[in-house]
Amino acid sequence: MNAESHGPGVAPDAPAQNISVKIFGVGTAGVTMLEAMQHGDFAGAKFAVINADPSSLGASSAPEKIHLETKVLRGLGTGGDPDRGRELAESHFAQLKSSCAGSEVVFIIAGLGGGAGTGIAPVLARAAKEAGALVLAFVTLPFDCEGNRRQAQAVEGLAHLKASADGVISLPCQTALKLIDENMSVVDTFKTTSQLLLEGARGVWRLLAYRGLIQIHFADLCAMLRDRHGESCFAAVEAAGTTRSRDAVEKLFAHPMLNGGAALADTDAALVSILGGPDLTMSEINRVMEQIKEQCPRAQIMMGAAVDEKFRDHLAVTLIASRRAVADKAKAAPPKNGTKPAAEDSPGFETELLHQTTTKKPGSRITPPMPALSAEQREQILTQQSGKGGRGRKAAARMRQATLPLEIVSKNRFDKTQATIHNGEDLDIPTYIRRGLNLN
Repeated sequence: MNAESHGPGVAPDAPAQNISVKIFGVGTAGVTMLEAMQHGDFAGAKFAVINADPSSLGASSAPEKIHLETKVLRGLGTGGDPDRGRELAESHFAQLKSSCAGSEVVFIIAGLGGGAGTGIAPVLARAAKEAGALVLAFVTLPFDCEGNRRQAQAVEGLAHLKASADGVISLPCQTALKLIDENMSVVDTFKTTSQLLLEGARGVWRLLAYRGLIQIHFADLCAMLRDRHGESCFAAVEAAGTTRSRDAVEKLFAHPMLNGGAALADTDAALVSILGGPDLTMSEINRVMEQIKEQCPRAQIMMGAAVDEKFRDHLAVTLIASRRAVADKAKAAPPKNGTKPAAEDSPGFETELLHQTTTKKPGSRITPPMPALSAEQREQILTQQSGKGGRGRKAAARMRQATLPLEIVSKNRFDKTQATIHNGEDLDIPTYIRRGLNLN
C-alpha cells in the first residue's frame, strides 16, 4: 500500500487529489437514488441522470439530464424490457461517451431488474471505459416478491455490467431486509435500501476526496481495481464512545452484507475507509485494520484514514471486499484432487458441437424388399398371425390397424403454437387417425 501521511496543519476537509468524478443515476431507480444523495457529502463531483422516461428526468435536480429516445418508443420508456434499453443506449453510444469525456472516475448508480437501468448501465460503463475513466457501478437487485421475471433480468444485467465495469458493488434488497424493521412501510423500505447502497458509494468517495492522515494515491486505486470485472460486497458501520473501534469491528463482521464475515474469506482485494474526528487515535486504526487483515488473509488491502470535525467522538468504517470474476478464477485454478470441473461433468452446447462428428448416423430408412415366398409359406404366416387356424386371409384382414412407422417431423418455429381445434377436434391430427380408419 502506497500511502502518504500528513501533518496536523493540513486541513482535513480539503480534497486529497484533483480527481474528476462524475456520478450517473441510470433508470428510474437510479435517478431516484441520485436525488436522495446528500450532495454535500460528494462536494466536487459532477452529477447526471439518464433515462428513457422523461417524467423521472423532469423531477430531477441534476444539472445534466440525458433523455434517450427513439421514434419507436414514442416517449413511453422501455416497457421493462432490458433489450430495448440496451439497443437505445447503443444508438446513443457517442452521446454517452461524450458525457463521460474528461472524467477520471465514473460512478454508475442503478437498480437492476427493469428495462432502463438493466439495459443502459452496461453500455454506459463501456462508453465510460472507452473515454478513459475508472468505472465503478453501485446497483440494487430486486426483492423476491418482485417476481421471477425481474429477478432473471437483474441476474443477466449484472453479468453484462460486470463484463463492462471495473468493479460492481451490488446490494440484494432481499438480504437488506435483515436490517429493516418488519413494520416499516414499503416507501421507507425502498428508501432504506437506497441509503445502504449509497453508503458504499460514499465510502469510495471518501477514499478519493478526503485529504487523509493516510492517503491513497489515485494511481494505486486504479491499479488495484481496473479491469477486475468482479462483483464486490460492502459494509458501512459507525460507532461512538470510548469503545468505538471495538464496537465498529463487531458491527462490521456481523453485517448481513458480509454474510457474518464469511464473504471475506475468498476476497483478494479490500478497500477500507476509516473516518473519525480530531480525537481519532493510531491505536484505534491499528485495532480495526488488524481484525480486517485476519478476516482477509489473502487479500491485497488498501486503507485510507481521514479526520472530519463532524465525527468527533465517532468512528465510521467502510469496507469494500472484491474478488475477480468467476470466469477468470476458473481459468486460473487447476482442478483439485483430480476431479473434473462441473462444466466437464455435464457437457454443454459447445461440447455437443465439438463431438457432433463422432455421433453415429441414423439407420437407413429404406426398407429392403420382401423375400420371395411360396403360396404355402404365405398362407402359413397369415394363419399364425390370426391365431385361429382356418380363416387365413379373412382373419388377417380383420386384424387391428397398427401404428404406421412414420417419422415425427418437428414443427420448427410452429412447435409452440396452439393446436387447431374445430368442433372439439384437433385438425393437426391426420384424419385417418381421428376417425379410426384402417389403411389397406
